[in-house]
Amino acid sequence: MAINVFPPASGGFDQTKMLLRQTVTSGTTISLPADITWVYAVIVGGGGNAGGYPQGNGGGGGGAVIQTWVKTQATNSCVIGAGGGTTQFNGFYAWRGGDAYGQPGIGGSGGGGGSGSQAGGVGSIYWNGGGVVGTAGGGYGTGGGGGNAGPYNGAGGAGGIGLAGGGGGGSGSNSYGGAGGNGGFTGGGAGDPGTGSTAVGGKGLFPGGACGPTFGAGGGGGGVLGAGASGTVSGNGGAGGGGGAGGGTPIGGGTGGSGCILIYY
Repeated sequence: MAINVFPPASGGFDQTKMLLRQTVTSGTTISLPADITWVYAVIVGGGGNAGGYPQGNGGGGGGAVIQTWVKTQATNSCVIGAGGGTTQFNGFYAWRGGDAYGQPGIGGSGGGGGSGSQAGGVGSIYWNGGGVVGTAGGGYGTGGGGGNAGPYNGAGGAGGIGLAGGGGGGSGSNSYGGAGGNGGFTGGGAGDPGTGSTAVGGKGLFPGGACGPTFGAGGGGGGVLGAGASGTVSGNGGAGGGGGAGGGTPIGGGTGGSGCILIYY
């Protein structure tokens, strides 16, 4: 039976006693030993979904990541956020990444990239999406801003950098999509690459996907548990909160990676 490591013993906190015990990717309850009264949890929201315009779709933002002590309950409830969904564990929420169409990030998630000449979504906590067509999202906040979509024949902006990366902006006609923003934990999905080859998914703990050779084949953002899909079609986000890549006709957009809960005690 594992030792309970919270609150710290009189001799001080011993990190070597705490191990990753469970990686939760589905279900609505979590079973824990009866003598464990606190656990340390890393809670990851689902990555944002890409847009559904005929072309010029932005990528989804990376899901938020919450790290905290959690008091155990008689029934330990959870919700695992699918792409575009929020993850919950005993009342703590990790919010989904912003969907494309410029949806903002919430609670530490990355903003979605702009689609069809839209501005990218505001990254949560600190940074804007930029507001100017074709420019990069704001970076170095908790959640990076989404890149702005390109004008006609203009390139989309890259997603902003944060703990959760912003989604890349979609390309204008016959131009380039923006790369997904890199994140400390979850990466943003790339924008619709148009004719370019620069629309790679943002890096999370795992790599983002590569850009494919055809319209709509952007790379998905990397997540906490897996790499983003490369774009032979629109890349889905990596497992553990990576953002989905933007796609164009006839492919459509990629789906954000589902969230997860990592439990240590």
